[in-house]
Order: sequence, then structure tokens, then C-alpha cells
Amino acid sequence: MKIWRFCFLIYLGGAAYFILELLWRGSSHGSMFLLGGICFLLIGTLSRKLPLPLWLLLLLSSGLVTGLELLTGLLVNRDYSVWDYRAMPYNYLGQICLNYSLLWIPVSFAAIGLYRWSVRRLH
Repeated sequence: MKIWRFCFLIYLGGAAYFILELLWRGSSHGSMFLLGGICFLLIGTLSRKLPLPLWLLLLLSSGLVTGLELLTGLLVNRDYSVWDYRAMPYNYLGQICLNYSLLWIPVSFAAIGLYRWSVRRLH
């Protein structure tokens, strides 16, 4: 993939993630822009490279986003100033929780569609 396409896809995914957070909770953080771009690129690449049933791809994508959100949280959200899931049921260290892991399933579905559409338009 040419570098400008790679950068565009990360920017697109980052912007989408950032806007989604603004709409959902009214604020976001710069790290979420980068995380969103990386997740978008990884989810899109997995959807194109792995011949999996859609339901399995969506579960894998949700797990990927949740894992990367945990890693990002442990790096940049140690004081819980970006997000705080400690009051949510089934949370882990206040950084991730089951409710949001499940929410990443439909978001991943949309991300796969946007990624495939974008890649077709870029070629």
C-alpha cells in the first residue's frame, strides 16, 4: 500500500473514532485519534486478508479494539482523566468494560464497510 493511502486511512479512521466519541460522550483525547486510526487500519486489513465468517471477524475486531484500548489506557489514562470505567459493571482496571467491548461489534461492522469503500475509491 502506498504511504499516502496508508496515512489517509489512518486519518479517516482516527477522525471517525474522534467524532464518534464527541457525539457519544461530548469529549475525546488526541490519543483516541491515533488509536482510532490504528484500529481502523487493522480491522480493515483483517477483513480483507482473513477469510472468516462475518460474525467471527466482528468478534475478533471487538477484541482487538478492546485490547488496544486497554493498552492505550494503561499508557495515557493512568489517572483516569481521559475515561473512567471503574463504575461500570465487568470493568478491568477501569480502562475497559464489557458494555463497550460489545459496542465495538456494530462499530466494527461500520468500520469494515467504510474501509472497503475507501480502499475501492483510493484505487
